[in-house]
Amino acid sequence: MIARLADRGEQTLARLAELPGGTRAMQAMNDLRNRVDELGKKVRGIDELEQRVAKLEKELGALKRAQKAKPPPPA
Repeated sequence: MIARLADRGEQTLARLAELPGGTRAMQAMNDLRNRVDELGKKVRGIDELEQRVAKLEKELGALKRAQKAKPPPPA
């Protein structure tokens, strides 16, 4: 059944390419697919960046607390 659906899909794409402007439509779909793939890769990278930022924020908070805990130097 899956093979039949795949064959139908290939036939449909071939017919679409034969229509006037079909080649441009196919190219646009391929470009869209590539852009969506690139966007997906970038979005997956955001999670890693958020973790790094959270870690840096914790470190910065610890440094600020340590500075406040130090007594001021004698004048």
